[in-house]
Amino acid sequence: MYRERGPGGSRLEVTSVDRKHRTSDPLEKHPERSSPSTSQAINGKESAHSILMGKAPSDHLDSARQKTNCSEESETDTEESNVSGSEGDDTSWISWFCNLRGNEFFCEVDDDYIQDDFNLCGLSNQVPYYEYALDLILDVESSHGDTRDEKQNEFVESAAEMLYGLIHSRYLLTSKGMSAMLEKYKNIDFGRCPRVYCCGQPCLPVGQSDIPRASTVKIYCPRCEDIYYPRSKYQGNTDGAYFGTTFPHLFLMTYGHLKPLNTSQNYVPRVFGFKIHKN
Repeated sequence: MYRERGPGGSRLEVTSVDRKHRTSDPLEKHPERSSPSTSQAINGKESAHSILMGKAPSDHLDSARQKTNCSEESETDTEESNVSGSEGDDTSWISWFCNLRGNEFFCEVDDDYIQDDFNLCGLSNQVPYYEYALDLILDVESSHGDTRDEKQNEFVESAAEMLYGLIHSRYLLTSKGMSAMLEKYKNIDFGRCPRVYCCGQPCLPVGQSDIPRASTVKIYCPRCEDIYYPRSKYQGNTDGAYFGTTFPHLFLMTYGHLKPLNTSQNYVPRVFGFKIHKN
């Protein structure tokens, strides 16, 4: 349904879903606005699949040729069936986005939450091509989708990623958002604290700023109460504003039984077994 992308890329095709169409201004009204893309543009297109056709040597027997042809046809049929199955997969934009490499920290925001304009208050002033980006997130067919060129599509796709991230930071503070992140926390999807004396304490994602493009996402350890860079470089490129500065602390207040005891053990530098004097 969606084309795969490289790290930081964007989707190029959207399957239409029968939903209530949102009224949007023509994209050409904003030619001077640049995209706040947190990702990179795709440099090329990859073909859906390639079929390698082999030829038997001329001195082979007819039976060998027939076996070879049969095996090639069966391999071709298998590849075509796999491709057709992937093309017919009815995956929403939100599911596609959350399953991309590097987006493991994200949870899927409910459509009902996104469709409530009260929850999106103020975002139209922060995200360019707001209406187009919102339609893309909700899989709403746009009347201007066929008139946009590839560069304009990239702007809309980048704006959709930014809009979803800002919506995501608000959704995490709701009861449904907390519940979704609780499952990911139990599965240790956010990684463990790299500090030795924390003994592999599971961490939570946190941002150092609520302003987009100010800093990347970090992981917060509830035991030593410090923050660290994620182990994966793909996750480390995610904007910290998409998780916000409030989530991990409100999460631990909501689920107080998950709050571990603070560690009292600290590493002490020694030389031949003697502590080093501070001076």
